[in-house]
Amino acid sequence: MKQVLAVSAAAAILTLGGGAATWAAVDSTPPASTIVDVNGDRYHGWSIEHYDGSVTYAPNVEKARAVCDRYHHKVAWTRCRAKLFTRYTDLEEMQQSLSYASR
Repeated sequence: MKQVLAVSAAAAILTLGGGAATWAAVDSTPPASTIVDVNGDRYHGWSIEHYDGSVTYAPNVEKARAVCDRYHHKVAWTRCRAKLFTRYTDLEEMQQSLSYASR
């Protein structure tokens, strides 16, 4: 008797959960700021396209380094360069992820 109740409860949970997941996947649209495409590279600059159709541009590495070179304090310069490295590494990884996901 316990096995029948357990199987019935599991079937009900899976059925209702799967139906809710399907409903959520069909009716929901992503937020407007969702990134749908990333083009470019660190030497030529980046274009980042969003779900709502807007496009933002990230500068190439030379322009970004020039901004970091304006800092005269070594700590601020190092912080800027670290953010720059992280930002461009993340953009490259996002570009690879989006191309993999679109296959």
